[in-house]
Amino acid sequence: MLEKLRICWTIPELRRKILLTLGLLAIYRIGWQITMPFVDQEQIAETAKNLANGTFGSFFQKVSMFSGSNLSQATIFGLGIMPYISASIILQLMGTVYKPLEDLKKEGEAGRKKINEYTRYLTVVLCVIQSYLFLRYMLMQPNIPFAQNQIADSFEIGSNGLPLSWQITGVFIMTCGSVFLMWLGEQIDEYGIGNGISLLIMAGIVAMMPGALINLLRNASFGLQGLGSSAVGLEKIILLALIFVGVVVGVVFITLGQRRIPTQSAKHVRGRRVYGGTRQYMPLRVNQAGVMPIIFAQSLLMVPPLIFNFLKGSGESTFQGIMGDIAEVMGSPTSMAYTLVYIGMIYFFCYFWTAITFNTKEISDNMKDNGTFIPGYRPGRRTEDYLENVIERITYVGAAFLALIAVVPTIISELMGVDYMVSSFYGGTGLLIAVSVAFDLVQKIDSHLVMRNYTGLLE
Repeated sequence: MLEKLRICWTIPELRRKILLTLGLLAIYRIGWQITMPFVDQEQIAETAKNLANGTFGSFFQKVSMFSGSNLSQATIFGLGIMPYISASIILQLMGTVYKPLEDLKKEGEAGRKKINEYTRYLTVVLCVIQSYLFLRYMLMQPNIPFAQNQIADSFEIGSNGLPLSWQITGVFIMTCGSVFLMWLGEQIDEYGIGNGISLLIMAGIVAMMPGALINLLRNASFGLQGLGSSAVGLEKIILLALIFVGVVVGVVFITLGQRRIPTQSAKHVRGRRVYGGTRQYMPLRVNQAGVMPIIFAQSLLMVPPLIFNFLKGSGESTFQGIMGDIAEVMGSPTSMAYTLVYIGMIYFFCYFWTAITFNTKEISDNMKDNGTFIPGYRPGRRTEDYLENVIERITYVGAAFLALIAVVPTIISELMGVDYMVSSFYGGTGLLIAVSVAFDLVQKIDSHLVMRNYTGLLE
């Protein structure tokens, strides 16, 4: 492996791509720490600490996990690439129901460029909306963490609010930060190596791991405490390390798992030569939906606690108590109700996203047009029904895998008595994204090595 890594650095083009990618990721991490100019850094740190155990603190942590954002610190890259991800998902969903977008998807490279252009425009709109809502939420805090909140301004909103001119400045800064990150991702795609947006997300996830590990070791005792003890002892640390390795192996196994459907192309004669007739296979991934079902499920499960916490402040005392209890149950990842709803939503979104991204009718028609068929099934309707049955069965297995990975952090947190922030790295969105992006990066590097007659990193 060390020899293969050395070879990677001896290829000038590959070395240049790797260094450029690392440099752009370093720029992202630097900007991730820079707070906005009118923010009181000490006050924002205190506010973030107070929010950490609340509903909004949990909301910000989960959003940061899969969007590369830093909302709790109000930085210039605070929104991360969350608006770009949202815009991409919206346009992808609209492409299945809106005819003009569906026609653009069929136009090949030209249509893809046009959709990317629409995605950028929608990203800017979402940036403006999300940054304004975030600033308005920060203004609702008891101790406003803004250094300039005493500046006199004729357009000032509220007696102790941030002047409107500074709010507009904040919206512009956060919008420009997200657009700049979108540009960084595109530069990595074009001149670097790997998928730029995915690498930015992975960089944010990996950067959280040292802090979680330090927090675990700081509260741990390196003596034998017993597995039943609430304290984290040496045996728990060893067991956590073994579980982490096992979970990663399982994620890799399922991520690379495929159901291979044999296909055969029809023979045709041109002159004295016979073309076609070759046997191949169509690989269907077991986890066809990827990480999207968990992202959708987590995003929607963030909304009920926010709504019920808002309703808790109005009405009679009985109503407030009921709303508070519901908000507490739905806002706690360790509650049984939250877990059951979480699993049900993962199954639903697995089938929903697979139905959108894997169009069996379109695949069947393409196979028929290209003279390819599945042995034993006639082209057309029979092939479409067969593919539909296969994808339903493997999606059920893929959804079960995603549901298991999603609840592993909760199980570890409850049984091992460790902080949920630490156990969240044992499954869920973060681990799936990290593994998927790492494999994609290795495959990109392998393509450069194989093209120059070297063996790949995993061979």
